[in-house]
Amino acid sequence: MAPSALRFYEAQGLIAAERTAGGQRRYQRVTLRRVAFIRAAQRIGLSLDEIANALTTLPENRTPTKADWSRLSRSWRGRLDQRIAELERLRDQLTECIGCGCLSLRACALRNAEDRLAGSGAGARILGVGLDDTDAAPATAV
Repeated sequence: MAPSALRFYEAQGLIAAERTAGGQRRYQRVTLRRVAFIRAAQRIGLSLDEIANALTTLPENRTPTKADWSRLSRSWRGRLDQRIAELERLRDQLTECIGCGCLSLRACALRNAEDRLAGSGAGARILGVGLDDTDAAPATAV
């Protein structure tokens, strides 16, 4: 692992290092396990904030047990199932898109997913921010 990544995790408060008299960082075994945990959580798609919250539930002065890991992995199962479903939808849409070859910003479900104003025609339709899902009527055109 790159030293810069370890320094970044340390700066974010995710891990801690002990310093030698010469200023070198030394990591305890529990810290190295936390790094492995961080990397696995990132592969799942968790943000650093979510990872930091999960780390607060783990013991600081001992290596996490199988029960610790099981509890956390159960809490992420729904997140993984959601990502798998999203990837399957993307795969299916990609197949359809290749079949028609449109790649149109106006009509393509991949490039312009869930566009609620697509029926209003091409071009900008709404000026301003803070509109909710009920604001489907076009406002001033640009």
